[in-house]
This record gives sequence, structure tokens and C-alpha cells, in this order.
Amino acid sequence: MASSPRRTVVCSVLPLLLLLAGAARASGNFYQDVDITWGDGRGKIVGGGDVLTLSLDRASGSGFQSKNQYLYGRFDMQIKLVPGDSAGTVATFYLSSQGSAHDEIDFEFLGNASGQPYTVHTNVYSQGKGGREQQFRMWFDPTADFHTYSVVWNPTHILFYVDGTPIREHRNREAATGLAYPRSQAMRVYASVWDAEEWATQGGRVRTDWSRAPFVASYKGFAASGCASQDAAACARSNGAWMYQELDATALDRLQWVQKNYMIYNYCTDTWRFKDGAPPECATK
Repeated sequence: MASSPRRTVVCSVLPLLLLLAGAARASGNFYQDVDITWGDGRGKIVGGGDVLTLSLDRASGSGFQSKNQYLYGRFDMQIKLVPGDSAGTVATFYLSSQGSAHDEIDFEFLGNASGQPYTVHTNVYSQGKGGREQQFRMWFDPTADFHTYSVVWNPTHILFYVDGTPIREHRNREAATGLAYPRSQAMRVYASVWDAEEWATQGGRVRTDWSRAPFVASYKGFAASGCASQDAAACARSNGAWMYQELDATALDRLQWVQKNYMIYNYCTDTWRFKDGAPPECATK
């Protein structure tokens, strides 16, 4: 796709994005920004609204959603994942619309036995179709402290970041391949902690040790900057810096470093799953 003369090239460090956006990006207040939607008291806002904890026990997990819906934008969340033996648990931070033909942009964090690394699972759905998974290990312990997980979504790119480092770039290939791209459905921001012991850890071979419950993940620093209109045409004309962001050469180098050293699964290279060849978007440059 030809570059727009208005396009802003994104560097590899997210703080520069704040300058490009020309906006203060202080952490939001969970009392003002989200609704706890399920969990029967297992989701709790603490610290005057600065922190939200989600817990999981054998009876239930918990979750919350943003009050606003967005069509394009930039979304940041600081998360401290479930420590210790977190096998069978999944913590999430994602965007999603509603319905069977929904769009979705996922960060999922698959727990593991004590001493084993988390798996960071990413996926993109459009018109109800997903199956575009990439998975990563992290280069730090995501349970020891808060780390920032970010999504930039605009008409040409979906970018996934961890602590300002890009880990995944999903481009709009609709014109070249016919693969639908999320561009018409507004999405809310969601987060949850839930039980997935049937599949989450080593394909379900390692089960949840419920004697260690409750399993608690902590969230803070939620920031969202995007088009909150329900008018898709109006949002397509948004002038926020996130509308024109893409990766520059330095950021692409960092992306390649992550994918070379920390990617553990890429649907594009799964020859067992795609015996007749990779999906067409995988070959498009």
C-alpha cells in the first residue's frame, strides 16, 4: 500500500508515540473507565481506582470491560500476571466487538507450572474468523512486576507491543488477498482471568492445582486513545496520530529480534495445520 503523506512513522519506543500524539497519557481511573462485568466480587478496584485485581478460583474467574467502544486507536495496559504455579489459568487483555461475525484483537497469557515461562498468545479475528495465532515467550518474568502491553489499531496496521518493543505486526491485506480486516466494528477493551486447564498449559497435560487458588492478576495504567464514534466513516477520517502509525526501520529490527529469539509458534509456518500451503496473507509482502 502506498504511504500516505500524512503517515507518521512509529519508532520502537512507545513514549515517543505520546509526543507524536500531542496528548498527555496519564493512567486512567478504573472507577471511571471500566465496568466489572462478571466474577461475583472476584474483580476488585483498589488504590483509589489505580489498580484492578482479577481472581480465579474453582467456582469462577472474573473480568471487566471498558465503558467506551472504539473504532481504531491505541490501547495500553500494565499487567502483573499470576505468580507461582499458574498452570491452567489464562489472563487476558483484548479488544472485541459482539456477535458471531465479531472482530477481535487478543493478548492472552497462558500460565505454567512454577519455574516455567508464560506463553504470550496473540490472535486477530475479523468477521468471526480467527486462526491467526502467534505465540511468544517473554525476556523477563511477567509475574515479578507490572509490564505494559499495547495495541495500536488503524486502517492499515495492527501492532502488538510489550514494554514499547513491537512483537507482532498484522497488516491489512484485504485488497491483495481478500482476507477481511477489522475496520467497521467498534470494539470494547476487555480483560479477564479464567480457567482453561483443558488446553492452556502444554495442551492440557498440566492441570490446575486448585489448592493454590485464588489466582490473582493485577491491572493498572489503562490508557485508551481512539475514535469512540459509532460512525465507521467518521472514524476512518480520524486524525489521531495512531491512525497513521507504522514501524520504522529500527522498530522492524526489534520486531525481527523478538520473532527470532522469542516466538514459539507462528500459524504461517504450521505445515501440519496447513498441509496445502500457508494462508495467502503469509506470502504477501
